[in-house]
Amino acid sequence: MSFTAPRFAPPERILMGPGPSDVPKRVLAALAAPTLGHLDPEYLKIMDEVRDFLRQVFRTKNELTMAVSGTGSAGMEACVVNLLEPGDEAGVCVNGVFGGRMKDVMERTGATVRAIEAPWGETIDPAVVAEFFAKHPTTKVFGIVHAETSTGALQPLEEISKIVHDAGALLLVDAVTSLGGVPLDVDALRIDAIYSGTQKCLSCPPGLAPVSFSAAAVAKISERKTKVQSWYLDMSMLRSYWGQERVYHHTAPINMTYALREALAIVLEEGIEARWGRHQKNHLALRAGLEAIGLKYIPKNSLATLNAIHAPEGVDEAALRRRLLAEYGIEIGAGLGPFKGKAIRIGLMGASSTKKHVMLVLAALEDILRLSGGTAAAAKAYAV
Repeated sequence: MSFTAPRFAPPERILMGPGPSDVPKRVLAALAAPTLGHLDPEYLKIMDEVRDFLRQVFRTKNELTMAVSGTGSAGMEACVVNLLEPGDEAGVCVNGVFGGRMKDVMERTGATVRAIEAPWGETIDPAVVAEFFAKHPTTKVFGIVHAETSTGALQPLEEISKIVHDAGALLLVDAVTSLGGVPLDVDALRIDAIYSGTQKCLSCPPGLAPVSFSAAAVAKISERKTKVQSWYLDMSMLRSYWGQERVYHHTAPINMTYALREALAIVLEEGIEARWGRHQKNHLALRAGLEAIGLKYIPKNSLATLNAIHAPEGVDEAALRRRLLAEYGIEIGAGLGPFKGKAIRIGLMGASSTKKHVMLVLAALEDILRLSGGTAAAAKAYAV
């Protein structure tokens, strides 16, 4: 019996949702390079380049910096399960889906976890964090989301970092939607553990999770009394594979490492500060256009990389998203949690953060909503 597979031809989309973002052809070409063995000397050189490039993008000198095999959620779990064990006390900020997810993973370690909650779309007040540590001075790890993808809120970290470290705790940060897109300096902010994903501002396909641990975090891992909850994500073994020892741990996703190496090279060639500036410029133009056609932002402190907007009054947001996809090939995101059915999320990340993307999505929205003035307002913003 013969078999003929259906033609494999995924449609081309313009990815402007909460991730993934558009992937440059140069990165896709890297995926198609010949596969090496995971202990091949040439592959080990590529791993070293990835570590070096990641340190530059994270702006850190942390020795324990690598790409975990898995998406950003694997990076989150890797950071949490390595730093926490039964009997530890942890704090976590919850003001959206991903703060809640971090809390869930923390609780699974057997640690005592206490949450600071804020309404969706708002950021965490440093004064509340100070009160938290006054009540719970033996907290060892404190987690917070830098860029809350579910609400589009950007969380300032400077004051909170000082409070956390003055209390003698470690600072854990989710940078899935901020790394490579908005200002982030791991060493200057004294972040002890941080994770991200490849598919957002780095414009690489999903599949790897950049992580970095400070010397203090490594010391905490080394002093554990119990084994790390996850064998696959145990940093005491992963660091031996990614470090000088090259001890086999698992078969790494070889071609994804190629892709990440190329994506990071693109970031560094552009210049990290220039890249931050590009994202901010396109965000401001998009915001000017959206507000000109009457759309309102949800967070007061908005991300440049993820724009969360109240759905137009009287408009079925799901139908709006379907038309954008069907008629323009543009993917945007829906609202989550309490914003389900009430919000849309427009990503401007990595290769998807260009003037072309901004003007196209505004023109499409003007057409579908039968409004005008958005593209003109954006053009004016670009002219400044």
